[in-house]
Amino acid sequence: MHVTGTAPQPAPAPSEDLTVAVGDPHGPTGGADAPGTTSKHDRGFGLPVATALVMGNIIGGGIFTLPASIAPYGTVSLVAFGVLTVAAIALALVFGRLAARDPRTGGPYVYAREAFGDFAGFLAAWSYWITGWVSNAALAVAAVGYLDVLIPVGGHHWSACLAALTLLWLPAVANFAGTRYVGAVQLVSTVLKFVPLLLVAVGGLFFFDPSRLGPFNSSGHGPVGAVSASAALLLFSYLGVESAAVSAGEVRDARRNVGRASVIGTTGAALVYLLGTLSVFGTVPHDRLVHSTAPFSDAVNAMFGGGWGGTAVALAAVISMTGCLNGWTLLSAQTPYAAAQDGLFPATFARRRRGVPTFGVAVTVVLSSLLTAYNYLSGSAKVFEVLVLVTTFTATVPYLLATAAQLFHLISGDGASVNRARLVRDAVVTAVAAGFSLWLMAGAGYAAVYQGTLFLFAGVLVYAVMAARRRRRHG
Repeated sequence: MHVTGTAPQPAPAPSEDLTVAVGDPHGPTGGADAPGTTSKHDRGFGLPVATALVMGNIIGGGIFTLPASIAPYGTVSLVAFGVLTVAAIALALVFGRLAARDPRTGGPYVYAREAFGDFAGFLAAWSYWITGWVSNAALAVAAVGYLDVLIPVGGHHWSACLAALTLLWLPAVANFAGTRYVGAVQLVSTVLKFVPLLLVAVGGLFFFDPSRLGPFNSSGHGPVGAVSASAALLLFSYLGVESAAVSAGEVRDARRNVGRASVIGTTGAALVYLLGTLSVFGTVPHDRLVHSTAPFSDAVNAMFGGGWGGTAVALAAVISMTGCLNGWTLLSAQTPYAAAQDGLFPATFARRRRGVPTFGVAVTVVLSSLLTAYNYLSGSAKVFEVLVLVTTFTATVPYLLATAAQLFHLISGDGASVNRARLVRDAVVTAVAAGFSLWLMAGAGYAAVYQGTLFLFAGVLVYAVMAARRRRRHG
């Protein structure tokens, strides 16, 4: 997910009826659908939809400006892309292994709580929830910039704000309609946005001219420094690898499909990133690319001539972000739902209808809307950008807790791999994933880590209240 355009999308599942939360021993609480029953609105996600959820949530709109962002570093940035891709796939493998152990809705929250207790689980849920609703606001604001190319909406603060709120609430409506419709929107939007991306990623290879690539390293640093510097811009592009794990309770045969969807989705997103960036590098001259504000538009215009590239890319970006908002709206409600079932979040977050935690969706979209309105009406864009950067830190807290949980299981031997070779392999993968999580956290910057820690400490107060209520209720 890349919030500047984050973070940052499914068809109706096959016809067999399943319980609302496959693999979730708690089952649904509240809502219209009784436990152990299902309706046409809440059938589980299959592998294609779960994969689309991962890919759609990883690829937001940032890809449409990413080649220009890293062009000043030269083609050495492609090496950074490769390194980060390996690390992101390692994290996806860890989520797959953890979901095979415990395929319940909640992802990192479930894994952290099982390994380390209620407090660690709460921190994972709290951090992920903050990431969800703030990032959704950022996505909506970024989408308005692309929408303005198609329909003039940015001339006044009120019209831009209304457009952003519409982009927030349309995916929320799909979520309220049930997981079946969430899945349909996610799969369709993922397919639609990949058409222009693949057009550039694959078609651009036929127009590729090595002379346009520019220098290998134009950063002014040594090779290692250049890779690290460019990686700082790329780190956040892989937020979303946990998407299938967070919605594991809605994934059919989650013990197998969560891991597959996580790896396939992350790998697919990486291929689009790498091929798209390489094609843009090879079709747009380097001296022009470093100053480009719409590199994919420039690439399309260079490939086919004409000035329609900007419109095509803007349409693809709006579709991309709408699908990303659809997926992240669901994810931002799933973790509080799981925590509420265990008494770590207010019980109202456990309300569920048609397979969707409706109260969590409502709270998420309301908070995102308030932050979006504040951004437009107060003119506090700088404050908004700081909050978005803070969410990069809050997103890595659940990642690090999840990899720590996997490390705990491997060392303790609790559910460890059946043979030594597999144990060593899993340990290496987990170490790479942990390194990626720490690197991601460092990339957020000192200010974001400091302010993100304040968000976590605010959560500690909420945890104290919930823990006291549970003790009084059960004491």
